[in-house]
Amino acid sequence: MNETMTVIPIKPLSVNAAFQGRRFRTKKYDQYEHDLLFLLPKTAKKYGKEPLRITFEFGISALQDLDGCLKQTLDILCKKYSFNDRYVMEIKAGKTIVKKSKEFLAFRIETI
Repeated sequence: MNETMTVIPIKPLSVNAAFQGRRFRTKKYDQYEHDLLFLLPKTAKKYGKEPLRITFEFGISALQDLDGCLKQTLDILCKKYSFNDRYVMEIKAGKTIVKKSKEFLAFRIETI
């Protein structure tokens, strides 16, 4: 993990836990969004319509899929930092296998 990344001590939520049936948000998704919005650092940076690169590192169990963490986490970052994900041109994501209760999310947003 890169030292310049922001690290949030929260278990990334999988798509299966985030939605039920025909993509209705679950209570787990609502709680994850609430918790993550609270934990994410405030920033004065506004991204506007600039092309962006986002790097993620998910500290999750060996059984959890890496790609299952991406969509809802990206949507919450968009909400917190007021940018539209259509301007995300690159996503780099990695998985670190951790023990239960040691889960984390690390990320970096850059203009390109």
